[in-house]
Amino acid sequence: MGNNNKLTIAPSPHVQSDRSTACIMRDVVIALLPALVVSTVVFGANVLFITALSVCACVVFEYLIQRFIVRGTTTVGNWSAVVTGVLLAFNLPATIPWWIVLIGAFVAIAIAKMTFGGLGKNPFNPALVGRVFLLIAYPVQMTSFPEVEGFDALSGATPLAAVKQGTVSASAHDVQDLMLGNMPGSLGEVAALALLAGFVYLLWRKVITWHIPVTILATMAVFAAVVAACSGMTGAALWQFPLFHVLAGGALLGSIFMATDYSTSPMTVKGGIIFAIGIGAITMCIRLWGAYPEGMSFAILIMNSVVPLLNKYIKPKRFGVK
Repeated sequence: MGNNNKLTIAPSPHVQSDRSTACIMRDVVIALLPALVVSTVVFGANVLFITALSVCACVVFEYLIQRFIVRGTTTVGNWSAVVTGVLLAFNLPATIPWWIVLIGAFVAIAIAKMTFGGLGKNPFNPALVGRVFLLIAYPVQMTSFPEVEGFDALSGATPLAAVKQGTVSASAHDVQDLMLGNMPGSLGEVAALALLAGFVYLLWRKVITWHIPVTILATMAVFAAVVAACSGMTGAALWQFPLFHVLAGGALLGSIFMATDYSTSPMTVKGGIIFAIGIGAITMCIRLWGAYPEGMSFAILIMNSVVPLLNKYIKPKRFGVK
């Protein structure tokens, strides 16, 4: 007599919800739209070209790999490739050559995502893998940012790079410029207020929780405040230095949209907090004493590698156990 029981085996985590992956990914795209609008206003229409090219390339690469190499069901309809494309574009300067965008998309999808089996099985955030690869392979193109009108103090350098080089101090930057996007930088890191609006939307839609983003930013702020105090900073500089590091660079983009990636973040709240503290601390170490002015991408990828250990040793209580 045949066994009619059919079991579906899938990788963890197993969460029952009436919301589909496509619905969640669309919410992420919607949350990124305010930053896209501000970036377009600041840098021009080329922002839309880079973003569209990155998205199309990621979708096409994923479809081709699934259609002709994996020969399985295509999943481009779940919008995950679209999210990867937008996030990759947000980590690029507005002057990036088009062919470098294609290379980054290929690395993100073919190497960082599909090599491991696709969505939910990749241990590292695909967009960040693509970004770090491009930063190492094409450092000149990846660090050449267009000057922003009315932001003469930096002469085209990002705020973090200017502080790193000693050109200006962190307290010399206007908080309003950091909030509204009037500064050089990558597409998705120029408007803190737009990213915070996306954060509120994701919280409202219950796509993410506050634990990882807030812990990352709080860790960075505390770390910066301790360094500022130990360096002899007093007065306004003592609070401006931490505020600058929270608002500048990829801190908000990374903590809100990349560190919270379901596939590459811990399953538990406690694990997520440890994960976030590690990201914040590593980011500040790289920013203050590393070779690069920005450390968020490297910090997230490093902590992505720790996630399996966090999931193994920090587990939720079994159902029914007090």
